[in-house]
Amino acid sequence: MTKKDPDHPLVYSSEFGRVCPACQSPEKNCICKKSKPSPPGDGIVRVSRETKGRKGKGVTLVTGLPHAAITTLAKELKQRCGSGGTVKDGTIEIQGDHRESILSCLTEKGYRVKKAGG
Repeated sequence: MTKKDPDHPLVYSSEFGRVCPACQSPEKNCICKKSKPSPPGDGIVRVSRETKGRKGKGVTLVTGLPHAAITTLAKELKQRCGSGGTVKDGTIEIQGDHRESILSCLTEKGYRVKKAGG
C-alpha cells in the first residue's frame, strides 16, 4: 500500500480492488463504514398527523425511530391500529388518525415520545 495522500487518495488497487478513500483499506475490510455514527437526532420519537398531498385523507407519521427497529415496529403499529401503512424514508405512515394509540404503544416500549404538529 502507498502512503495516505490527502490530495490524491487511492481508490483502486490491482491487488485488492476497490479501496476506501477514507481509511485506505480494501472496501470489504473497510473500518470507517462499519462504525457509522447514529443518525442525527435528539432521541425523541415524534408522532404527528398530516393530510398534505393525500387528497384530504389523514395519516399518522412516526419519525425519529432508529433504523434497526423501524420495519418490525411499523408492522406492530399497523396491527395495533387495525389499519394499513408503510415505511418511507425512515418514517412510518399509518393510515388514519391514531396518534393516541401510537403514543401509548411507544411509551410502553420505552421510547421518549412527543406529539408534533397542531
